[in-house]
Amino acid sequence: MTAITHRFVKTNGINMHIAEAGSGPTVLLLHGFPDFWYSWRYQLPALAEAGFHAVAPDIRGFGETDAPLEAEEYTAFDIVGDLVGLINALGVENVFVVGHDWGAEHAWSLALFRPDKVLGVVTLSVPYSPRQEKGSSLKIIGERLGEGWYMKQFQKPGYAESEFRRVGLPAFLKKTILSSSTKPWVVPEGRKLGDAMIGTGELTSWFTEQDLNCYVQAFERSGLTGPINIYRAIEKTWKLEAPYTKAKIQVPGFFIAGSRDIVWHVPGMRTFVEGGGLKYFVPKLRGYVVLDSGHFIQQEKSDEVNRLLLNFLQQEQQQQSKL
Repeated sequence: MTAITHRFVKTNGINMHIAEAGSGPTVLLLHGFPDFWYSWRYQLPALAEAGFHAVAPDIRGFGETDAPLEAEEYTAFDIVGDLVGLINALGVENVFVVGHDWGAEHAWSLALFRPDKVLGVVTLSVPYSPRQEKGSSLKIIGERLGEGWYMKQFQKPGYAESEFRRVGLPAFLKKTILSSSTKPWVVPEGRKLGDAMIGTGELTSWFTEQDLNCYVQAFERSGLTGPINIYRAIEKTWKLEAPYTKAKIQVPGFFIAGSRDIVWHVPGMRTFVEGGGLKYFVPKLRGYVVLDSGHFIQQEKSDEVNRLLLNFLQQEQQQQSKL
């Protein structure tokens, strides 16, 4: 199996840790929450062996990458700035980008802000959702689900961090990563965030005790404030993105959903994707697939995801070679 190597890259005023494997056209692999580069352990070797340079960074605030203290330093523009700096540091003009969860948001943002840097986008769990004039996702979904919704709970400085420490990192990570619940994570009145975590937390073949230990060590090192600050920057990102209201993605895209993923069951999500909304806002969408999976699709269904990724990447390479 191809070796995964590690190094640090200076970008946009921070030191970014990256894991990488292989050589060839560059593919950025962007993780979400609660996560770090290790989420792509099944994809890095597969992409490398297929002739790609796979690069999985720890996003700012996560893993071994620097974590600025202020929440306002975690907007989409800060993170895209990090990614553009990374692309430049890698010595390439443009890349393919793959993202999961928040990493999907970052991937779409990179394609939106700097389409010249992106050859194509594949996202897992989270499709492109254009900025709406009526408010951010925090505002719109929060109005429907109330103050108990976890994203609302995350807005309170220090509260989520203290709750996850109280219940313990292993319990928090197991229940979050291994959840198969499709119900929104809403804290009932009178209960605390940590007590209302969803999921059973039963280890599996694709997420073992060893994998859990790697996650625990990563979050013990990084802490939780940096990762949660991405949620606390949602409103600032929405304000800064005003020029991109209802903007379309102009690069080729592909979307992978999980039938047991909580995101797929957000009201209106399936209608948006299946009814043509995603294709409208991503005109070069090559298609979408719904796998029998929970939220962490690239881990639970790694072989299928790898096949889909390689199919998209190789087809796009062929298309671009004709230009």
